Amino acid sequence: MHILIVTDQHPESLGGVQVALRLQRRFLERAGHTVSIAAPALHRAGYAPTPADRDAYIDLPSMPITKDREYGISWPGKRTDRALDRALAARQAAGAPPVDLVHIQGDFWGAMIGLRAAKRHGLPVAFTMHNNVDEGTRAVTPLAPIAFAGLRAWRRIAVGRIPAVARAQVAESDTGAWRYLAELTAGAALVTAPSGHFATTLEAHGVARSVEVTQGGVDDELIGAVRAAPRSARTRPRLVWLGRMSGEKRVLEFIEALGQSGIDADVALHGAGLLLGKVERRIETLGLRDRVRVAGPVPYEEALAAMRDADALVQTSIGFETQGLTPYEAAALGTPTIFCDPNIAADLAVEPAWLARDASVAALAAVLREAVAGISERPGVHRVPEDVGGRLLQSAQTAGMVGLYERVLSA
Repeated sequence: MHILIVTDQHPESLGGVQVALRLQRRFLERAGHTVSIAAPALHRAGYAPTPADRDAYIDLPSMPITKDREYGISWPGKRTDRALDRALAARQAAGAPPVDLVHIQGDFWGAMIGLRAAKRHGLPVAFTMHNNVDEGTRAVTPLAPIAFAGLRAWRRIAVGRIPAVARAQVAESDTGAWRYLAELTAGAALVTAPSGHFATTLEAHGVARSVEVTQGGVDDELIGAVRAAPRSARTRPRLVWLGRMSGEKRVLEFIEALGQSGIDADVALHGAGLLLGKVERRIETLGLRDRVRVAGPVPYEEALAAMRDADALVQTSIGFETQGLTPYEAAALGTPTIFCDPNIAADLAVEPAWLARDASVAALAAVLREAVAGISERPGVHRVPEDVGGRLLQSAQTAGMVGLYERVLSA
């Protein structure tokens, strides 16, 4: 098969979806399939694609939309259509088979560009909804209803009318972001989500009547290499937190809980973001410098190594993640998670694990005390069995995705 993946941001830019796309491509190609990924051209200084990336990536005309030039936008229109079609024709002239299916993994311009391509070439569409657009938009602007109306108008201009067969289902969907997403997926042959809880949410809001679960996997080789490395010696339990330091990730609540808990443990925070300065000041104010270290952003391999070496990962966001990949990565490495989000804990469903009783700082402090006490009493015992990690690897997830592709094409 030749799968055309269309997304909002370049696969070599920063982000969890981009990590998932790179893994998907690698394992689909390993299984003998052809993958083209169309996305806005990357404007980051110093980026140089490998020859293999240059063949697989279709860099669409774009302009940067962030100061660091990490992220860009491609306008869904005739200029972008021509660039995409020229690149696909060049790939076919070089020996690649024609595209069989368009897999859209974006919610904005990428989705519209992908829908236009599918319509032009008469191809079926698969949609993976990675982002909770409703929660994400409401978290950053009080004008979310106006933003959702604007997105619906943009979709209508860029893509056209909703297919007649899907109009009744779209009319039944909830308003706001959910109606926008329902209009995007109208007529798609397949809609998927990276977790059971987000699939249920999409169905409940009428985005699609049936949403398949296609979890993001973890890199087989990297996991194997990191897992084989010995864990370092320690005199007290070691906890790790990874993520973007922003409000929805509840990193400040984590610092407050550490202060309330009084646990005797080493804690490392990996990541950066708008709240980094506040996090560092709060650590200082609470007198936690002897236990809590801000490691900052690190390469992916180092993040995996930090999770492997830890006695537990701490997951603090609630109701925001559509999957929450770090607990899956940690489990594949043998490291259990202290959860705040019951949905992520239930989707992953591995033992050992700890779950805060509610969303309060006091509950997080209590579960931190419980976990650290258990780890201290039985050092090295609270580890996720190695056989559990096998179902989390990308090779297993790719096999499932190929099965869904085949089902769409056979229909």
